[in-house]
Amino acid sequence: MKKFLASTVAASALALMLGMASARAEDTIDPNAKQGGEIIATYKDDVTTLDPAIGYDWQNWSMIKSLFDGLMDYEPGTTKLKPDLAESYEISPDGKTFTFKLRHGVKFHNGREMTADDVKYSLDRVTNPKTQSPGAGFFGSIKGYDDVAAGKAQSLSGVTVVDPYTVKFELSRPDATFLHVMAINFSHVVPKEEVEKYGADFGKHPVGTGAFKLAEWTLGQRIVFVRNPDYWHKGLPHVDKITFEVGQEPIVALLRLQKGEIDLPLDGIPPAKFQEVMSDPEQKARVVEGGQLHTGYITMNTTMAPFDNVKVRQAVNMAINKARIIQIINGRAVPANQPLPPSMPAYDKAFAGYPYDVAKAKALLAEAGHPDGFDTQLFAMNTDPNPRIAQAIQQDLAAIGIKASIQALAQANVIAAGGDKAGAPMIWSGGMGWIADFPDPSNFYGPILGCAGAVPGGWNWSWYCNKDLDAKAAEADSIVDPAKSEQRYKMWSDIYAKIMADAPWAPVFNEQRFTMKSARMGGADNLYVDPVHVPINYDNVYVKDVQ
Repeated sequence: MKKFLASTVAASALALMLGMASARAEDTIDPNAKQGGEIIATYKDDVTTLDPAIGYDWQNWSMIKSLFDGLMDYEPGTTKLKPDLAESYEISPDGKTFTFKLRHGVKFHNGREMTADDVKYSLDRVTNPKTQSPGAGFFGSIKGYDDVAAGKAQSLSGVTVVDPYTVKFELSRPDATFLHVMAINFSHVVPKEEVEKYGADFGKHPVGTGAFKLAEWTLGQRIVFVRNPDYWHKGLPHVDKITFEVGQEPIVALLRLQKGEIDLPLDGIPPAKFQEVMSDPEQKARVVEGGQLHTGYITMNTTMAPFDNVKVRQAVNMAINKARIIQIINGRAVPANQPLPPSMPAYDKAFAGYPYDVAKAKALLAEAGHPDGFDTQLFAMNTDPNPRIAQAIQQDLAAIGIKASIQALAQANVIAAGGDKAGAPMIWSGGMGWIADFPDPSNFYGPILGCAGAVPGGWNWSWYCNKDLDAKAAEADSIVDPAKSEQRYKMWSDIYAKIMADAPWAPVFNEQRFTMKSARMGGADNLYVDPVHVPINYDNVYVKDVQ
């Protein structure tokens, strides 16, 4: 795993302090890449949406990034920021004003040139409550956000179109993470006329400025992307066509890969086949392994009895045998004792977390008024190994008297239940566990543990909202001086310690991901190693055997 974490954040902070203008970052195109050909990839479940304001799961994140662009992006496979639709940017000395100069001649898939008006429209849209974007909270530092979020305004007062190729952002506070926010999918630029044309169905008819265009979407069968011949980044993408076949069980997808029928089984190597694959030198040579800024966890709905009692939530933390769960996935993870993964800045190495202690868990339940336990439901994604992990969790809970029935559903259904305040008392996040949108400790808070994420359609499935911690988080993110980065990280460590005391989650493990590619695939070495939530950069993938 590449570790550019602290240096990237520090570099961003330094730019904030000095008001530096960012030079255009030149992309590196693999000299071995050949133009043409197509690849076939598989998923078990269908994709719910390709709207950048809405999509927020493992499957559609990479797809959306292939169809749309934002002002900023990352060098493939790294956490190094670079301008994207922006040619350059300037930051005021106080870190509260960001001015972006846009590239000229960038066209949407419908042929119209993108301008600063489109940037402003896209940000107004994603923050409008009517859009129900799970990423709206990312933009909370922009002036006017509170009024838009409250329905008092339709437009962000802090986003100004200076001219057709210049857009200015004014923040209500210094924000050390703002450039990272401009790189996430929720910031991607969409054309107003196409959104208005399709309305709520825009996610099925996406139009962006990205390297690929949607050519076909047959629900339950396939999604087809074709190369955008007018893509502003000359030389990309390399392949002419990508077909995503959905409804493919991971074991079937692996067999098809072994037969040469597909190129990428995107649900990864099934745990039941992991040892078999790794013991075969030929197959192992095509395995791609990557670390992630990832935590797998159990959420408990803090607004729903009996999980509104902190002692019940603490008891659940003590009941989970994490070592046994990790065995289920062939040791491809390490136990988690806090929301942050070990490679994230602000991870507290000295924090012990909750011990595995069945007797203490039972005692806490009795203190909470449940000496005989209670009945509840545990939601989990139905892709292996998640049902087996859910069964292990079920057994652990039964040992302290909690009888949890398992609701094993498709990913989209679990996500929908989590985003409904009355939808799910407990969720095992496996297959949907948090992977950082950007490499900063704040990213594990706002969307999944902060008040901004505890909204319908949001990702805060515990519905945990601590306004005091929200204020402390804002204070931490106002520290932009790189000389004070350790002070900022200490503030974040303290925030996560308080969260663990309140126990809205039971963190379980930090996982590595493994997948395979076909023998003819090239340019895919960044599969699952990109720590910023983008498992595959399809722009850079190519086929070796194109003539």
